[in-house]
Amino acid sequence: MVEQTAFSSEMKPPVIKSSSARKLSPAAAKLRLLKKLRCTLRYEKKAWASGAQLVAGVDEVGRGSLFGCVVAAAVILDPAYRVRGLRDSKLLLPDRREVLAERIREHAIAWAVAAVDAARIDQINIYHASRVAMREAVMRLTPAADHLLIDALRIDCEQPQIPIIHGDALSASIAAASILAKVERDRIMCEWDAVFPAYGLASHKGYSTPKHLAALRELGPTPLHRQSFAPVWQNPVPQEVFAFMEDDDIDLEVTAAG
Repeated sequence: MVEQTAFSSEMKPPVIKSSSARKLSPAAAKLRLLKKLRCTLRYEKKAWASGAQLVAGVDEVGRGSLFGCVVAAAVILDPAYRVRGLRDSKLLLPDRREVLAERIREHAIAWAVAAVDAARIDQINIYHASRVAMREAVMRLTPAADHLLIDALRIDCEQPQIPIIHGDALSASIAAASILAKVERDRIMCEWDAVFPAYGLASHKGYSTPKHLAALRELGPTPLHRQSFAPVWQNPVPQEVFAFMEDDDIDLEVTAAG
């Protein structure tokens, strides 16, 4: 006689999830990876041990945005003062970024930010525009850096430099630069939101959200949208050029130094 196993009503078969249900989008997968990384002074300590004294972290924000400038920052942290809580700006809530940005500006040996506008981005492409903004931020540091830690890129500077993949999640100096650049660019986007309220720039900061894409389809791009980006040139509706945009005396770049 074959023994049969009786299953009680409380026993349920295991639920097998399909691979498609567990699949993450590339952005979500990257965010999960970044959360696992530890932001430390390991790279800074290596540079200090090699003889460098003024090590600057460099990063940019806004490469993927459809609107406005790309902003870069450079920060030389004080080895004698630890700014707690530094990490990739994408992993921080806005209020936390603001608090950390104030601490960075107060306690860093030097810091600077620089921007390259949408017209220049369309001329030289976003990759080169990001490098230009980074270089400009480095050049504005006082005192000048003698060693650079850069998020993933190399720039045209004479200082020794180390590009670090996911540097804003691994290096405290790059994370500090990421935070300053993000806070500054968000501020700029909120100011432009008052000029172009129909696009919702204060909420999405110019990125490709459904609301932003819907506004582009309905209204077309503004003069400050990046005309070389596909979602922008695919919706070519002429927009009014405001008089202040033609004023040669207006400088849209944001600068600061500590």
